[in-house]
Amino acid sequence: MTAPSHDAVEPVTDHDHDNSWSANLEQPHHADDEELVRSQAATAIERTVAGNHVNLVTHANHGHPETYLFSHLGDIYGDDIDVEYVQQCGCGGHVTRVQVK
Repeated sequence: MTAPSHDAVEPVTDHDHDNSWSANLEQPHHADDEELVRSQAATAIERTVAGNHVNLVTHANHGHPETYLFSHLGDIYGDDIDVEYVQQCGCGGHVTRVQVK
């Protein structure tokens, strides 16, 4: 089975969020596409207004987000964000809170 093109996948958001919000990155198309998760996580952060946070809810298939997501976001945003692991969901996914400074 071939994964859909990233261009064919609905964006995680289509507007800026001047509040705290959650980005759902555990849809079936995220299950086998770690790069899509990283890309849409970065988009979610970019669409979050400074002073707010976004909860990145990631698919269980990729394991703990510290292993593939934290350093990726740090490389992009450096000290402009704070990344905090919140918890594992009952479904097996993971919640990471990213505070945008």
